[in-house]
Amino acid sequence: MPDDIRAMKGGTPIVSLTAYTTPMAKMMDAHCDFVLVGDSLGMVVHGLPSTLGVTMEMMILHGQAVARGLSRAMMVIDMPFGSYEESPEQAFRNAARLMAETGAGAVKLEGGTHMAETIAFLVARGVPVMAHVGLTPQSINTLGGYKVQGRDAGAEKLLADAQAVAEAGAFAVVLEKVPAVMADRITQEVAIPTIGIGASAGCDGQILVVDDMLGLFTAFKPKFVKRYADLGTQGEAAIATYADEVRARQFPASEHTFAAEQPQKAAK
Repeated sequence: MPDDIRAMKGGTPIVSLTAYTTPMAKMMDAHCDFVLVGDSLGMVVHGLPSTLGVTMEMMILHGQAVARGLSRAMMVIDMPFGSYEESPEQAFRNAARLMAETGAGAVKLEGGTHMAETIAFLVARGVPVMAHVGLTPQSINTLGGYKVQGRDAGAEKLLADAQAVAEAGAFAVVLEKVPAVMADRITQEVAIPTIGIGASAGCDGQILVVDDMLGLFTAFKPKFVKRYADLGTQGEAAIATYADEVRARQFPASEHTFAAEQPQKAAK
């Protein structure tokens, strides 16, 4: 529940990963405090160049799949680009749909001070909100790319953004790609948990894109990603071996095929 995540402020670090499928959700359920159905699915699952092309229908489909794999961890779902920026009323309609059709415990939306009114509107109507400030991928066209946020003149604005979403009622805030010293300051000064991704070990929790940390998404590797496995390379090697064995007629072997007649059981 969102209140459980909020209560972890300053305590044992909060653990989170993104998930997009039922099998992956099952693997992380026992280990994560919350699982995010991230709009990063547009890039790592659907091959889109950014998150901007992700639709409500895509989020709902993957949210339903992830929900089937979770019994313990709370599910949070991203609101896709264009589903909440127009007005608080638009945001509520789409947030309510996401939660109703997926069973998510909360939604996540990007933006700081300018989204505070929308966050307050949602929270007042029973929609728990996780905020997201710093590098906000849905705004890369106005941010000039995937750049570190909150340096120099931008530091005070980043702090103001984090404070605004906390005061508006968000139960946690993701800090993406911000200087560690700034992430530490925000963590100390805001009343809600901070979830770092490319931020600081001092944040109240951490999140990574699961395909990044497992080495499944290799189009690029951000500095803040630690690869805990290299499943992409291992998977490609396995596929190559399979292809070689098929072409050499080594697969399927006799143990992978069926006899014409069912073997008879010996009489007792």
